Amino acid sequence: MKTIIIAAGTGFMGKHLSAYFLSKKWSVIVLTRSPKECKKENYQEIYWDAKTMGGWEQLLDGAELLINLTGRSVDCRYNTKNKAKIINSRIDSTNVLHKAIAGCVQAPKLWINASTATIYRDSRDKMMTEKNGEIGTDFSMGVAKKWEHAFFSTTHKNTRQVALRTSLVLGKNGGVITPLVQLVKYGLGGHHGDGKQKFAWIHIADVMGIIAHIYENKSIVGAINCTAPNTITNDDFMHALRATMQVKHGINHPKWMLKLGAIFIGTEAELILKSRWVYPEIICESGYEFEFKNIQKALKAIL
Repeated sequence: MKTIIIAAGTGFMGKHLSAYFLSKKWSVIVLTRSPKECKKENYQEIYWDAKTMGGWEQLLDGAELLINLTGRSVDCRYNTKNKAKIINSRIDSTNVLHKAIAGCVQAPKLWINASTATIYRDSRDKMMTEKNGEIGTDFSMGVAKKWEHAFFSTTHKNTRQVALRTSLVLGKNGGVITPLVQLVKYGLGGHHGDGKQKFAWIHIADVMGIIAHIYENKSIVGAINCTAPNTITNDDFMHALRATMQVKHGINHPKWMLKLGAIFIGTEAELILKSRWVYPEIICESGYEFEFKNIQKALKAIL
């Protein structure tokens, strides 16, 4: 039986990964700060602090696949304390996994490290692919650059490394869709800012599909865009969400309102205002067939 190790695998993405690989008859081991006993067959949660060794590293020896999702949420105010937590959580976990793999007799064949499509600059004028994408310079983009540098600065002879630059993930029971559904429900589901910023998205089923595709296609290495091929605007997305929920109207949110509101709820307006125009060129060229290319189909499946 093949084994997958999922670091920080108890969140939205991790739960979907666990369910997916269990359905494929894999053994799933989740590394987490708060492990719980579970009677689910071929599934276990093991404690780690995401920065030091502690016995968990022995489980990597002989594992088929390692996926690292560790990282403090960026849904917060970017003050000095939070910025340090955001950066350190990503760098520390990546570094200690490098150390663990270096000590393996039989290292994992594939290591997929989380990254983000936010690494590219705010763009309304150019579609960003892995080949021609322009890396930005603000805090969020800087985090992504440091994260990928920590990941790729060390290599391992028998372990293929892929950084997954994932866009906003849509799926049931969590993720970015939950707060947006609530806005629509209460009549607040209009566009954000001018609504013309690009909204790069992907259905959770295609995230699972892309990970499986990367595992099967050994020529895929390096940084990979993980997003649906048909990027839409924020206005398009909110209109599709209202239509799916059968809500005719929604109040728009001007930029000044979003910036003011972000202060009160402890987040940053850039999370919704940044234009993410990203295209998964490598995945498309390697022959992956998306299950959800159309936002209306994706939302209908979720809601």
